[in-house]
Amino acid sequence: MPPTALPRLRRAAVLTAAAFTSFSLLAACSGPPAAGPSGGGAGFQLSPDTPAAKGELDSFTWALYAEPPTLDPTMAFDYPQNTILSNVCESLMRWTPQLTLAPGLAEKASNPDPTTWVYDLRSGVHFHDGSVMTAEDAVYSLGRQMDPENAAAWAQVFQNVDSITATGPLQVTVKLKQPDSQFPQYMATAAGTVAAKAGVEAAGKDYGTSGSLDCTGPFKLGSWAKGQSIELQRFDGYWGTKAKSAKAVFRFLTDPSARTNAMLSGEVDGGYLIPTESYDRLKKSGVGTLYFGEGLSTVNVNVTSTKGALGDVRVRKALSLALDRSGFVKAGLGGAGTVTGSLTTKAVWAGFPEAVRTDAFAHLTPTTQDIEQAKALVKEAGATGKTLTIATSSIGQDVSLLATAVQNAGARIGLDIQLKTIAPNAFTALFTDPQAREGLDMFPETYYDSITDPLDLLSNFKTGAYQNYPGFSDKAYDDLVDQAAAEYDPAKRGAIEAKLQQAASEQLMWIPVAEWPTAVFLNKRVTGAPTTICYLYYPWAADVGATR
Repeated sequence: MPPTALPRLRRAAVLTAAAFTSFSLLAACSGPPAAGPSGGGAGFQLSPDTPAAKGELDSFTWALYAEPPTLDPTMAFDYPQNTILSNVCESLMRWTPQLTLAPGLAEKASNPDPTTWVYDLRSGVHFHDGSVMTAEDAVYSLGRQMDPENAAAWAQVFQNVDSITATGPLQVTVKLKQPDSQFPQYMATAAGTVAAKAGVEAAGKDYGTSGSLDCTGPFKLGSWAKGQSIELQRFDGYWGTKAKSAKAVFRFLTDPSARTNAMLSGEVDGGYLIPTESYDRLKKSGVGTLYFGEGLSTVNVNVTSTKGALGDVRVRKALSLALDRSGFVKAGLGGAGTVTGSLTTKAVWAGFPEAVRTDAFAHLTPTTQDIEQAKALVKEAGATGKTLTIATSSIGQDVSLLATAVQNAGARIGLDIQLKTIAPNAFTALFTDPQAREGLDMFPETYYDSITDPLDLLSNFKTGAYQNYPGFSDKAYDDLVDQAAAEYDPAKRGAIEAKLQQAASEQLMWIPVAEWPTAVFLNKRVTGAPTTICYLYYPWAADVGATR
């Protein structure tokens, strides 16, 4: 993944043991090239970081576009949850601001054989209730992700896990059913979170929605004013570098204009996921700085149902050919984006050999509009005049204008596309709740990779995958996913993933539109927040401090 400030974590060897596994895995997690011009010719530039903080703060306030429905790590699957949770709870491994893999609560991860991962935990790490972390807590926490009763958003990560056991007071051993190159990488996400067993059990069904999360991060959960804000308090018993701010307050501002005005007035000190329509205004305001960093994010139109006209691939291809991607990037992304026909970003392939990268981006979805060909495909499919529904939301122009662009594209090629408005607070449910997607044929989604590997996205089209919304199933595709997951060698795995990218491009269950960088705004009094997508799993708020 991308670049950013150096982590406050000692850079010990990330993975040790079987050399063939450890070093090949590291090679695939080396991160994208150092930041610089975007390459999209869109007048924006990626920054590796923001200036390091020079002093401490009593508190800072951060804008969120929606209130998290829960902070339970098993359901931490979207921006609002993870933006907060990453500062309260920690995982076995850590995703750094450079989007590389590093030690987290486990000071060492070893791979003695292809189906075994051993995590040696740090000693003397305290939970927020003062108790000391043990292997039992880690086994319990990972077990919650696997428990079918919890319907965890991260359950797919554990599909190849045979057993998780404590093999010492501070040692956890994971036995896999087969080699899995992805599992050790996901241990740096919310999937690898460790919370106190006693605390979770005491909270019961209320865990994640009130009281303590009983984790180990640099902040602990303070007050939660439902519908308004969440306050985090610095945890003075933290094992690592202490947070530079005594408090971090997250304000829920669902209206994009309200978020922007709060930043301009100083009511909030900053935020991620800046409304794209506000980029220019914030850049010229003089009250702070708008930064762009590597986001490993692609904006897509995701098919949620193939029961209607979209069940015919020709209609999906027609919609793709009719989309005005350049116009969307200019209006919907404020010019800070790059048109793409790829479901995956170029940066996520950075750790693979050049030949693999070339194959991965050859013969993908065309990005040039061809209305006449699109009309012909719709007619050929017998879909002229058919009605389709796409979700839209006031979360920001990136969502609303893409939905409108799809509607306009459909009108030009003989499709009647209706808009269905979803409230910002309810938009998250589209990713997790099949009932929320009832009556929809598609919705805009900005997909971010949670690890630096293309399989993070491409595995979504495997039969039964969590985000395989339309229920696509193809045995040949499933076999390739399994082969890629089982391959630790990056060159061999990359070659398989390039084939998957081609297959996904042919099927167009998700229609790729653009690459989109991470945006972060900081007013003049604060600095230190990383610019990259790492903020979803890295304790970024601990780095935020005073500019002087």
